[in-house]
Amino acid sequence: MAKANVKDLLEAGVHFGHMTRKWNPNMAPYIFMEKNGIHIVDLHKTAVKLDEACSALEKLTSAGKKVLFVATKKQAKEVVAKHASELNMPYITERWPGGMLTNFVTIRKAVKKMNSIDKMKKDGTFETLSKKERLQVDRQRANLEKNLGSISDMVRLPSAIFVVDILREHIAVTEAKKLGIPVFGIVDTNSDPRKVDFVIPGNDDASKSIDMILSIVSDSIKEGQSQRKADKEKSKEEGEVVSADKDADFDAE
Repeated sequence: MAKANVKDLLEAGVHFGHMTRKWNPNMAPYIFMEKNGIHIVDLHKTAVKLDEACSALEKLTSAGKKVLFVATKKQAKEVVAKHASELNMPYITERWPGGMLTNFVTIRKAVKKMNSIDKMKKDGTFETLSKKERLQVDRQRANLEKNLGSISDMVRLPSAIFVVDILREHIAVTEAKKLGIPVFGIVDTNSDPRKVDFVIPGNDDASKSIDMILSIVSDSIKEGQSQRKADKEKSKEEGEVVSADKDADFDAE
């Protein structure tokens, strides 16, 4: 499993928290000191918690589970989209659709609507519409793509969600907790770590910090996916051997 390195975390600025007057007292165990009115995160504790989160994520993905990544703040959008896409994991980087998890059936209907529009364009039905209707359909498709495009292949609820800035994404966190879905989160000094299952204390405002943490997380998920692939190939080979043995026994008879 990929291990967090304190030096790398330091160089990426993961230790920078918020101004002391904005802190959440529940983050006290993860704060190293105060400097120039800003809280400094204890990176040794960050490394330990990050390793715990990575171990859990590797285990989840080795079992073929999906993790939904959530980050709608400007500094995190591109970083999260990049890593999630490479991992073939669903992600939300635009506005969180209310009921995304708790009303998943409705969200799936919206995705099906998007897919049906695509089908219309392929089979020629779209061309039979009037110019005004085509414009309306295109606008609807663009809006659906913006909000749901990255989760169009998600046919069931995720096994976990990974959140950047749990304060900003509080609705996503609340929905996940209501359904018993484990929450992994980068938690800054202004947030309540009790809201998530796997706390990663650190700077959730700087792209470099977010990218560093997600790079380590991604490596662990990739290892889990590789293990999943190796296990499937092994099972397939064992199945072929058993089948060959049965054929041999049949021939002998």
